[in-house]
Amino acid sequence: MAHWLMKSEPDVYGIDHLAQEGSTLWDGIRNYQARNFMRSMAVGDQAFFYHSNTKPPGIIGLMEVIETGITDPSQFERTSPYFDPSSSPEAPRWDCVRLRYLRRFKCLLSLDALRENFSTEELTVVRRGNRLSILPVPAATAQRLFDLLELEN
Repeated sequence: MAHWLMKSEPDVYGIDHLAQEGSTLWDGIRNYQARNFMRSMAVGDQAFFYHSNTKPPGIIGLMEVIETGITDPSQFERTSPYFDPSSSPEAPRWDCVRLRYLRRFKCLLSLDALRENFSTEELTVVRRGNRLSILPVPAATAQRLFDLLELEN
């Protein structure tokens, strides 16, 4: 099982939305590197849900990949902010995955706390200026995150 960190703004789609819905299509990703990370996900992988663009940003929950290789439908919806006129159903550019809610942590593990505990090599999200919304998390780093989250929760 691999681990990932997936960012979303809580006022757009937060952990509470996922908890209420149970599962979601993680669509609207329009960065090729992030898309390629999604393409390498497997059913059963886990993802840390990271609230971004909020005060403070940080890890708030855990999700599980339950379906992969889905063509992102938002690329074809003309009214969607994620519409891509260069993409076609015959040759789609964008994929997505379906995620299932696993849990919300009692306390957010803030970006500041992450920076105190991890180097940029261990956890890319702590790198200043990092804008990718999907990042791989090495196994040893994932275990340390779980250990920190258990201490906080």
